[in-house]
This record gives sequence, structure tokens and C-alpha cells, in this order.
Amino acid sequence: MVLPGALRAGLGLVAGVAALVVGVLGGMYAGHGRPGRVDAWVQPAVEGAGPTPRHFALALDFLGEPLGSVLLVGAVVAGCLLLWGPRAAVFVVACVGVAVGVATVLKYVVGRTIHGAGNLSYPSGHTAFLTALAFALALIVTGRLGLGGAAGTVLVLASALVAGAAMGWAQVALGAHYPTDVVGGWCTALAVVPATAWLVDRSAGRDARSRPAARR
Repeated sequence: MVLPGALRAGLGLVAGVAALVVGVLGGMYAGHGRPGRVDAWVQPAVEGAGPTPRHFALALDFLGEPLGSVLLVGAVVAGCLLLWGPRAAVFVVACVGVAVGVATVLKYVVGRTIHGAGNLSYPSGHTAFLTALAFALALIVTGRLGLGGAAGTVLVLASALVAGAAMGWAQVALGAHYPTDVVGGWCTALAVVPATAWLVDRSAGRDARSRPAARR
């Protein structure tokens, strides 16, 4: 089980609220090509980072690019295979793939742009990617450690928050996204990962029930 039973209700609520936030922000900024009020307030404080912070932002941004994401996910999958087996590795890949896929579809549905037409920005796929990866790994660790509802929920949400905040800061600092774009990307991962975990567990349960019947 990749979604511990003690966390199911709490993370289900988180996923529902996150999905609502994604929808509300998407509706607010659909078809826009300019920052909103929150963006105009936050963006100047984050953009224009000095040389050292900018190098760090570029390094984080690389992790969300095709080459960087493949290298990072490949390293995580290798670690999962060594420590926890193929099911954990498949779960991580599924969470990341679904989160990025949903974020990509939403970009075309919402149609918000930055720096001109064609640069679709909402939600941030980079933020959704790293948040989903951290969230999925934290779920696996929570299950392996047998953490209870409160401790497990704190661990997975803190992991998702740190990863999302780091990548979100990098995207805004580099001028690649509005702040509300990264909030949308973060919430996309929060909505998708618990749902993916539930589907993986449900599929595994069906497979387990079907094996004895197949032997008979």
C-alpha cells in the first residue's frame, strides 16, 4: 500500500482543496497575459536575484527541464529499486508523469501566457514535477516507517511544501512564471499524487484478489 490508511482521509481532503484552488486560479487567469494583483505584489520581491541566488535558481530550473528531470527521476527510480522494489519505482514515475501531464493539459485549457503569446504559464509544470516527486517519495518513506496519521501527514506535506517552494521561487526569480502559476503547479501535485496513490493501491488490490481465482 503506497497510501497509508491513516493518511487517506487527511490527504483526500488536501487533494480536494488543492483541486479547488487549481480550478479557481485557472478560472481567474484564463486567457490573461499579465500578472494579477498578488503577482504584482510578490514578483518584484523575488525577481532580479543576485548572481549566487540566480545560479541556484538555474540549477533548480534544470531539474525540471527534460534532461534534468530524466536524470533526477532515473536516480530516484534506481534508489527505489535498490531500497524498496519495483512497485515503489513505478509509483514515483506514475505520480510524476500524471502531475506533469495534468499540468500540461491545464496550460492549454487555461491559456494564460507570460512574455508574449505562445508562452503558456499556468500552472507551472516545473513546480508540479518537483512537488509530485517529493510528495511520492515522502509517502513511500511514511509507509515504510509506519508513521501515524499526524506524523505521516506532517512529513509528506512538509516535503511537498519545501520542494514546491524551492522550485516555485526559482521559476519566479527567473521570470519564467507568475507567483500564482507556481501556486497552481504546487496544488496540481497535491491533488494528483493522493489520487494516483489511491488508484495504484486499488489496482494492486484487484490483482491480489484475482490471483487465487486464477490458480483454481
